[in-house]
Amino acid sequence: MSRGFVRDLWRLTKPFWFSEERWAARGLLAVIIGMSVGVVFLNVQFNLWFGRFYNALQQYDRSAFWWELLVFTGLAAVYILVAVYQVYLRQMLRIKWRTWLTKQFTNEWLRDKAYYAIQTRGGNTDNPDQRIAEDVDQYIATTVNLFLGLLESIMTLVSFAAILWGLSQETALPWFNGETITIPGFLVWLALVYAVIGTWFTHRVGRPLIRLNFDQQRYEADFRYSMVRFRENVEGVALYGGEADEKVVFTDRFTNVANNWWAIMRRQKRLTWLTASYGQAAVIFPYLALGSSYFAKTIDLGGLQQTAQAFGQVQSALSFFVDAYTTLAGWRATVDRLTKFTAALDVAHAGVHQHGAIATITEAAALRTEGLELAVPEGQTLTRGINVTVQPGESVLVRGPSGVGKTTLFRVLAQLWPFGRGRVELPRGTKLFLPQKPYLPIGSLRMVTAYPLSAELFTDAQVIDALTECGLPHLVNQLHDQRMWAQILSGGEQQRVAFARALLVKPDWLFMDEATSQLDEVSEAKLYRLIRRRLPKTAVVSIGHRATLVEFHERQLDIVAAERLAPAVG
Repeated sequence: MSRGFVRDLWRLTKPFWFSEERWAARGLLAVIIGMSVGVVFLNVQFNLWFGRFYNALQQYDRSAFWWELLVFTGLAAVYILVAVYQVYLRQMLRIKWRTWLTKQFTNEWLRDKAYYAIQTRGGNTDNPDQRIAEDVDQYIATTVNLFLGLLESIMTLVSFAAILWGLSQETALPWFNGETITIPGFLVWLALVYAVIGTWFTHRVGRPLIRLNFDQQRYEADFRYSMVRFRENVEGVALYGGEADEKVVFTDRFTNVANNWWAIMRRQKRLTWLTASYGQAAVIFPYLALGSSYFAKTIDLGGLQQTAQAFGQVQSALSFFVDAYTTLAGWRATVDRLTKFTAALDVAHAGVHQHGAIATITEAAALRTEGLELAVPEGQTLTRGINVTVQPGESVLVRGPSGVGKTTLFRVLAQLWPFGRGRVELPRGTKLFLPQKPYLPIGSLRMVTAYPLSAELFTDAQVIDALTECGLPHLVNQLHDQRMWAQILSGGEQQRVAFARALLVKPDWLFMDEATSQLDEVSEAKLYRLIRRRLPKTAVVSIGHRATLVEFHERQLDIVAAERLAPAVG
């Protein structure tokens, strides 16, 4: 592992263990580690039992035979009890850690609208939802299992290496000039050399699995996302008759999944050839080393079995990285994905607080822009010289050709868009933005209408009044129905729900980006008059193309396109 990876891993792991949950988490981990110590102690007892039991068999000692079976039953009962609660407590630690880390990632993703910055400004962070929903759980589960597995391997190595050293006979090996060299604890050294060689070969064969697992998680998430997006837009696909194109998208993305999976299979097949051969060959080593001593009757059957079992424990402990390499490869890929996600969140948050080319002042008395220039992320300028002042309670219509940057202006006013230059003064007071396509979360119609505020802030009567005023009286009987309203309501009905939100929120500043584009002119006029009647003190800034909107606004702001050959914005 590189120093950078260890640093990133520590940054990912540390917060939970020093959080408000630290004492409960540390106490739970201490109990789990204590159980791991208990498991190793029981394995040592089983090793000693093997020696006594097989000696009883060799000596035809009936009483010792039955006594050792009784001892084994007791040891097995304790082992089962420890194993069951060890698994249970590991799962408890896993869900506590996952709950905390999921909350942290979710908060950081939503804070300062980082989710928007990551999505619109590019970067190498794909599928953040999958990283929070799946990668966090995989990271925690694998980290706990690897840490405790490594700890048990170390304790097993220390315990059984001492036993194996004591059981191993001094072995004389041929040396130069016909001489011999005597090696004490020969089987310990044999296990060590064997494990080192096996680990080196395993790393050489299995290293590509790290990247392959990283890509597999990305391809799986891309495939799943394409199907989720299809499900959210079934009506549009059906109207277009776009099934063939959607099938091409599904096929292409699943082809990436399948091809990468085949690559993983081929690599794991090679690795399995190596690890399986490695594990099976290790079984016969102690018997080859001690077989002559047994037949020479210098070691009894119990000693042979105990030595073989101790060798297996030592060799297994030394082979931790060989046995866990596939898991380690997947774990490394998961850690990489989460650390890159963390880095992307840091960049997004830093961008919010950086002094950019657009100077933004908040809590001003009015909305004002001076010399505002809008650009795209690549640097091309959309428009220049936007100078406008909107006082509280005023209404202004923003007009201009498509693509000139009208919606981008609203993004700047919502502090979502950093690309450009100039000065913006944002007024104090509550603000509500109504986009052309309203967002309708999954939930009850009452919750959908109250969004982004809590539905608990309003009575059913208030919500029903807002829906009725906005031309949706036929929906009031479904106020508490939990549905995917974005797929049930028409485009016009969704825009009416957005106006109902404005009636409930009662913002000081209402920004509407073609918020009535799905409605006829008569319905549009009714909704604008409704806003003026119910929210007389609210300042309204609208984007629209229809000439009929002019009568509902006190003045207009015409935006003109800039030359597309403008130099990149710094």
